[in-house]
Amino acid sequence: MRFRTVEFRIFLCHRHPIMIATATQFTGNSNSTETLATATDFCHSTLPLNFLEIPMSEHPNVQSVFFRAITDHLDIVKAITAQQELLEHIARAMADTLSRGNKILWCGNGGSAGDSQHLAAEIVGRFRRERRGLASIALTTDTSILTAVANDYGYDAVFSRQVEALGQPGDLLVGISTSGNSRNVVAALEAARAQGLKTVGFTGEGGGKMASLSDYLFAVPSRDTARIQEAHILAGHMLCDWIELDWLQSNVQQSTGAAR
Repeated sequence: MRFRTVEFRIFLCHRHPIMIATATQFTGNSNSTETLATATDFCHSTLPLNFLEIPMSEHPNVQSVFFRAITDHLDIVKAITAQQELLEHIARAMADTLSRGNKILWCGNGGSAGDSQHLAAEIVGRFRRERRGLASIALTTDTSILTAVANDYGYDAVFSRQVEALGQPGDLLVGISTSGNSRNVVAALEAARAQGLKTVGFTGEGGGKMASLSDYLFAVPSRDTARIQEAHILAGHMLCDWIELDWLQSNVQQSTGAAR
């Protein structure tokens, strides 16, 4: 038996890529097509060894990149619906913090630093509705402070030093770390607790060292950094929505009471 053409196709079965080889064989003047259940022998004799050793997901295609990412994302979103009560507690704590005239602080590294700045901006500016600005600070933005503290005290202190300087009893600190073990975020949570701040942790599965330092822990049930970050920003947006609605409702009630 000889192969005239061989076509490889990638399929996903429960998110795991499977390679099926469809080969056209011919003997004499008769042609027929068959699907090989396994193409191992053919692959080893035809393709370079290093090709076979590379995971299928390292060869970009719609199934291995887009479909898998979308499917995993939706699974994570579905999983965090079980934490709606926790998110409500966090939202109420944040709203209460702002209604007392206190502030919300945020910190994280890399993408989590970006989330910190993003969510602080939604609170200071606005999320969906017109209202007055509310007090929120990302501890990730002042490069002079960050570099000075890192140079003098080490990178582990870049957030905790700011908590010491800016944090007041009644404030709330949100620490964001997909692993839950970022040392500078852990140090910031420790400093916050020592100064009477409420603490919220945004982490991945398990919570890491941040679990024991967070009054409220939103731990995304995943170890995939990208999926965790997507869940963090979704939760952050929902919290901003709650804060804004709560603030506007409280002010309407106050205005109504004053008018009476």
